[in-house]
Amino acid sequence: MRLGDKPSHPPELPEGIVTFLLTDIEGSTPLWETHTAAMGPALARHEVIVAAVVASHRGQLIKARGEGDSTLSVFVRATDAVAAALALQQALAAEPWADDIALPTRVALHSGEAELRGGDYYGQTLNRAARLRALAQGGHILLSQGTAELVTDRLPPGTSLADVGNQRLRGLSRPEHVFALVHPDLGPPPQFRAPSAGPSAAAFVGRDAELNRLDAALEAVLAGTAVGGLVALVAGEAGIGKSALVRRFTERHSADARFLFGACDPLLTPRALGPLHDIARQTGGRLAELLASAGPREAVFAAFLDQLASPSQQVVVVEDAHWADEATLDLLVFLGRRLEQTKVLLIVTYRDDELGADHPLHAVIGSLPQEVVRRLRLRPLSEVAVAELARRAGRPATGLRALTGGNSLLVTEVLAADEPGVPATVRDLTLARLRGLPAAAQQVVRLVSVIPTGAELWLLKQALHPEPSSVEACLAAGLLVAEESAVGFRHELLRQAVEGSLSPLARQQLHRQVLRVLSKAKERRVDIARLAHHARQADDTDAVLRYAPEAARQAAAVAAHREAVGHYRAVLPYVERLAPPVQADLLEAYSVEAYLSGLSSEAVSARKAAVDLREAADDSEKLGEGLRWLSRLHWWDGNRQQAEATAARAIAVLEPLPPGHQLAMAYSNQAQLDMLAYRTEAAMGWAGRAIELARRLDDQETLTHALTNIGSARLQSGDPGGRVELEQAFQVAVGAGLEDHAARALICLSTIAAEVRDYRHARPELDRALAFVQAHELAGYIQHVLGCRARVRLDLGDWAGAEQDARAALAEPVQGGAMVVDALVPLGLLQARRGDPDAAATLQEATERAFATELQWIGPVAAARAEHAWLQGEEGRVAEEAAGPFELAVRAGHPWFAGELAFWLRLVGTPRPVPVEVAEPYRLLLAGDWRAAADAWQELGCPYQRALALACGDQDKALREAVRLLDRLGARQAVQRLRDRRRRLLAPADDGPLDA
Repeated sequence: MRLGDKPSHPPELPEGIVTFLLTDIEGSTPLWETHTAAMGPALARHEVIVAAVVASHRGQLIKARGEGDSTLSVFVRATDAVAAALALQQALAAEPWADDIALPTRVALHSGEAELRGGDYYGQTLNRAARLRALAQGGHILLSQGTAELVTDRLPPGTSLADVGNQRLRGLSRPEHVFALVHPDLGPPPQFRAPSAGPSAAAFVGRDAELNRLDAALEAVLAGTAVGGLVALVAGEAGIGKSALVRRFTERHSADARFLFGACDPLLTPRALGPLHDIARQTGGRLAELLASAGPREAVFAAFLDQLASPSQQVVVVEDAHWADEATLDLLVFLGRRLEQTKVLLIVTYRDDELGADHPLHAVIGSLPQEVVRRLRLRPLSEVAVAELARRAGRPATGLRALTGGNSLLVTEVLAADEPGVPATVRDLTLARLRGLPAAAQQVVRLVSVIPTGAELWLLKQALHPEPSSVEACLAAGLLVAEESAVGFRHELLRQAVEGSLSPLARQQLHRQVLRVLSKAKERRVDIARLAHHARQADDTDAVLRYAPEAARQAAAVAAHREAVGHYRAVLPYVERLAPPVQADLLEAYSVEAYLSGLSSEAVSARKAAVDLREAADDSEKLGEGLRWLSRLHWWDGNRQQAEATAARAIAVLEPLPPGHQLAMAYSNQAQLDMLAYRTEAAMGWAGRAIELARRLDDQETLTHALTNIGSARLQSGDPGGRVELEQAFQVAVGAGLEDHAARALICLSTIAAEVRDYRHARPELDRALAFVQAHELAGYIQHVLGCRARVRLDLGDWAGAEQDARAALAEPVQGGAMVVDALVPLGLLQARRGDPDAAATLQEATERAFATELQWIGPVAAARAEHAWLQGEEGRVAEEAAGPFELAVRAGHPWFAGELAFWLRLVGTPRPVPVEVAEPYRLLLAGDWRAAADAWQELGCPYQRALALACGDQDKALREAVRLLDRLGARQAVQRLRDRRRRLLAPADDGPLDA
């Protein structure tokens, strides 16, 4: 049987929801012209590969060669289809095609209802999949929104999805929200121009599922697959986006149907049949005449039904039915029971949160024939949708969803506001609702506004003694919502609007009122953080000193370090009212929490103040402990000179005392400073002294700290046995409940592996470290690990993932220190290689933030700046950037930093003697063996570095291969640099375009 023929007994094809995988070879027609002999065998081999990959992933190949050279396969599970698509592109890329031919294959995946007739598939789902394939480019895998939603949490390892926006598909009225699969073996995500759309397109985000359901309802009516007409009930709170959804739906289908709009209004006495009057102004005719002459209701309804029976396709929209008058409600019942006689889609929007149990709209909805009803309840926008709106507005997304509750209107207003805080439009809307309430109900709203957590009913009762009707009025107005035993604001932004309207004196008085009730409720076990909050807002100094320090300790105990810092900050204005030893204790605890939160400058200031108090009290042991901590904090803040000085002073203060825990930690702290400066022998000596003392004292903290230093020093020097000490250090720390030390062990284990290009260990260990530090809210460490992972992903060719990690690291709320350099370097390299003009500023910031004498940051920054200079054609600057740091790397004996900087110096004709052993790929390059160096980089899995090695050769074929690699990565600036190099190497007559 020839491949592509249908078997005599074909397997049963799946029905219901399936995923189609379609392929096509881009540019096959010119390939036939240029490679006539090779194309036939190549296409046959292409079909064999597709068939094998599809079968191995539980799919069925339906057409091996459909139109042209396309294929069609079907899968029951979308995850199998995605895995198959990736495997297919990898197999095609790895195939040794004859005659240097390449078959750039585009792949599209779309999920939907299968229409199976006579052993073959038909219908809209397949048609949409084919149109999506036409949008793709060779080497890409595109997914429709439906497929993306099915697989987003179960993607193949190493892959992610890039959102490439809503795209028009040829011949289809409804655009498709398209995603591209991202993987190092695939090309960069395609860049499409956004389709032209109406004015609401820019702000319409996060409602694709609801929009698709409206589309499906209209398609069913138009295609005649529904029994008759349908009614779509679109429900949700005020501002959630019901009207925006309908407007967007109208924009998409204005060419498919006639839209008739009517709205109900919040009048004290609503217009009878108000929506029908709106519609009659659009239709004119008999309906308008009857309404103008106050004709009988039965005649009006009949005329409207006649209007809907016209041959043209129609959509009727009735907005805000929660305000409908009695006659309009009757009209909805009348239409609902007769929709099967029409080909009409009736859309009714209403606020379901404002319908009391006795609201008549409930009865109307209940009377509608359920077979014609489609319910759409709009939920708040997701974090992803809110972040996308913020990105489009050029505003930060942090905290935006929590502030607005995902309410579309509130999100839009906050993003449109020029100033921070509550937008004027939201404030006016909220206060207008507040003014419409009785005085007693207003009092309830104002009290609840100063309680961010919501007010328990017992608290409300003891503070105000309100009548139940007052609380009910607040709920009916939509300002407050009720839970089982508390009331609170529907959205945080509304609470802030009311709270912000209070005078300072009124606000303070309400906080005192709440604090008085909470502080007396001993049996309620009120969270001390709430007491501290209301004490601060009430300006009650005694209460702040009573509650805030304990609230900080409790927050720290559950790894809520930033919350602990907030409580300690509240005490600082009054700290001098405490006894000096108590002050010192509080400042020391504050410095630790600031350090764990990534607030290095704040941590240094607090610890300095504590050290001064300990020195004034002549408490040598506490002073030594404080100096050791201050050494660590100075280093974290980027001041090695002060770190070294205070480390030495700590040892000098503690050594005259009986040997104890603080002296052991001071020894280990000095070992850490030496290890970080690549002074391996000194680090091992100090760590050995620390471990000897720790074992004598059964001191688990010092033991884990010193083991981390020894393991790190060994791993840095190329001894893989260091991993054993680091794992042991982690286990000791976890067993003793020392989260900071456990995190440090994991971070050294992972980041040193990344530094020495041990990618086999680096990637999984970085993931492990990140999970740990995120679980324990260690912000400074989170930034460090994300930045290091960004560099690993960049090296391994996952540029989309690298950019994602780098930007996530930069978004961490960290102040001070050089950990940010870990993210700035890969981001700057990415920008430089792509030709992004922001690269210079990014790398300049990295230079300014790097330590003056810390090679772990100086080396990568210098190499990145040298590469940027080379990419820009500024070869003189390459040597300037690399020379000084190269000498530092040689003195430290660092094989990777020394090798990389020596490579850049040699590349621009300023080679330096290399008296230390350098890493293998660079040793080969410095020896002139570019082929072996390229192979070494390939073995490590580094495509960009492999391309640079190939570019060092003098063969046109190697340059072509280098450009292909760089082109797939999206390294536009590097490609241009190599094209320029090739033009210089080739004779003028042979100076043609370089294939990519």
